[in-house]
Amino acid sequence: MRIYGPNGTTLGSPAGNSKRTGSSGFTLPDTSTANETRAPTAPRAAAGIDALLAMQGIEDPVERRKRSVQQGRGALDVLDELKIGLLAGSLDSGTVMRLRDAAANLKASSGDPGLDAVLSEIELRVEVELAKAGQG
Repeated sequence: MRIYGPNGTTLGSPAGNSKRTGSSGFTLPDTSTANETRAPTAPRAAAGIDALLAMQGIEDPVERRKRSVQQGRGALDVLDELKIGLLAGSLDSGTVMRLRDAAANLKASSGDPGLDAVLSEIELRVEVELAKAGQG
C-alpha cells in the first residue's frame, strides 16, 4: 500500500543502506562503513613554542613609535600638572610620583632618531624638575 501526500509525493521512501531483518518492518542503518574509528594520536610536541614566543617579543616599529609618542605626551602632561601645582602653591606628592614614573618610561628607544632626541629632551626636563623637588 502506498501513502501519498497532499501534492502527490510519497512520504515514506525506503532507505538504501538499511538491513532488513526477516518479516519485521523495523530496519537498522548500516553503520559499519559510516563510523570508522581511528586510534587516538598524541598531541604534537611544542617545538615551535619558542619561535612563537620570540615572535611575540619582536615589536613592530610603528607600534614602538606610537608607544613612545604616548609616553612622551604623558610626561609632558605630568610636567604641566607640576607647573600648575607650583603656580598654585600646592606641590602634590602624587604628581611627583607620576613624574618619576614618566621619567622611567622615557628610557626606551623608539627607533626614530628625531623622536628619540625629543624624548631625551623631555626626559632631561623631567629629571631637572625631580631634582628641584628633591626627588632626583
